[in-house]
Amino acid sequence: MVQITLAEFEVGYLRVLERVRLTGEAVAIVKDGEPLAVVTPPPPSRKAAYGALKHTLEGPVGDPVSPLDDVDWEVLRP
Repeated sequence: MVQITLAEFEVGYLRVLERVRLTGEAVAIVKDGEPLAVVTPPPPSRKAAYGALKHTLEGPVGDPVSPLDDVDWEVLRP
């Protein structure tokens, strides 16, 4: 983890935030050698996961709600 002083952060905080966004690496802000805060990238959004598996399922072609007359169901056997 990269460490920068509070003074460096005050001068270039936009640059630091952009670096965290691009690299995904956290940056620790220190004051007098003691950790003051850690800037981390946000967690992945739920929107990014929505639809991630779209068009990946394969199944039988045809009407998905039509009855399956030709299937021998074990439950229906005497």
